[in-house]
Amino acid sequence: MRGYVSQATPRNRRIRDDTGFDLGQFARTLTQVGQAVLVFFIIGYLIWRGAQAMEYNWQWYRIEPFFYRVIDGETIWGPLVRGLVQTLKLAGIAGVIAILIGFATAFARLSSSISGRVIATTYLEAVRNTPLLVQLFLFYFVLAPIFGIDRFWAGVLCLSFFEGSFAAEIIRGGILGVDKGQYEGGDAIGLNKVDKYRFIIIPQSLPLILPPLTGLLISLIKHSAIVSVIAVSELTTAGLNLIADTFMAFEIWFLVAGMYLAVTITLSIGVSLFERTLQKGR
Repeated sequence: MRGYVSQATPRNRRIRDDTGFDLGQFARTLTQVGQAVLVFFIIGYLIWRGAQAMEYNWQWYRIEPFFYRVIDGETIWGPLVRGLVQTLKLAGIAGVIAILIGFATAFARLSSSISGRVIATTYLEAVRNTPLLVQLFLFYFVLAPIFGIDRFWAGVLCLSFFEGSFAAEIIRGGILGVDKGQYEGGDAIGLNKVDKYRFIIIPQSLPLILPPLTGLLISLIKHSAIVSVIAVSELTTAGLNLIADTFMAFEIWFLVAGMYLAVTITLSIGVSLFERTLQKGR
């Protein structure tokens, strides 16, 4: 197969074959994959050596019931699966509420209302400058008894208000990143403020908002583990209970970490595909 050299500068020169296949990019990709495999191998080796030094007795053969059991032809889901479902439910509800709080707070900070800006700024400073654990205790021990909500919803509301404060600044930054000419264009065609944001500003700010907002949602999934301190039966709580019953600390924490990793990577891939769809539609 005959190759050719592109007309790029020598520093950025790429060799392609007749089909357009980028040999240089392929080689770099293989190198990066090899580096990642090497890093994971080294980490795995260090963990194995550490376990050997501790004379830990691995019991991976016992993990299947933690996921599911089949009794009389009926599948019964194990504690880790039930905990994962509860984590997804917790993070999903909290994520939606956090985004709604973020939009409301961002618009309040951008509004011409002095009271709206003061309230929004006070909320942001109070939430972002106090520990999440302290906020969780306030929601669970103070607000939950007053309003009669259970521990699950106390955890949901705490995570929503905590992450909503960060979502607000992400959304506000995305809106401010839209060129001022777009606002002037909306005024020129006679759009009111709501329609201007709905049809022009928000759609153009989404590519700026989505990447950091994805990181926030991933943080929300990880932060959801903190509700284990108020005994919400999510994934981390399920792991703690299993360790107390089986003393299989290493195996269970590896499983729990792997499940969190699988969820966050899936979310990242999904959002990346959505971003590409948005870019194609522009």
